Amino acid sequence: MAFVAIYTVGRLKHSYEHPASREFFEVGNEVIRQAAKTGDLIKEFSPSRVLFPEKAIKGEGPPILTLTVWKNLQTLYRFTYSGHHMNALRERNKWFDSLQARQPNYVVWWTEKVTDVSWKEAFKRYDFYIQHGPAPFAFDFKSAFDEFGEKILLK
Repeated sequence: MAFVAIYTVGRLKHSYEHPASREFFEVGNEVIRQAAKTGDLIKEFSPSRVLFPEKAIKGEGPPILTLTVWKNLQTLYRFTYSGHHMNALRERNKWFDSLQARQPNYVVWWTEKVTDVSWKEAFKRYDFYIQHGPAPFAFDFKSAFDEFGEKILLK
């Protein structure tokens, strides 16, 4: 059985102490609580002490990274575009700077084992996506692939 991993990246507009950033963290904590309640979130990786590759995303604000593993692509997709997470996506412009061209804010990939997912792997997949675009190795929701490498349309 394959699982799906997602790495997200962005840069806050303000310092961690700014009221807008504090609001983001409050909303983010609620989003993670909701994700855990679904039963579809398998694992969340802590970004503390992760050496952020500065070349991965340019900008001035503090970086925000997430790395999670989900039961499957459909449940991840449904969660992303519903409920608290969808509300957070609508509000993201007040918390995050816009990314430069060819700098996606997330990348998705399939994995056979949760233990194969790591920050190092996430950075590798993200870099691949930037260099080559979507492929079975690293993709986004608009150009998604199933666990066998076949293109699929998410709804």
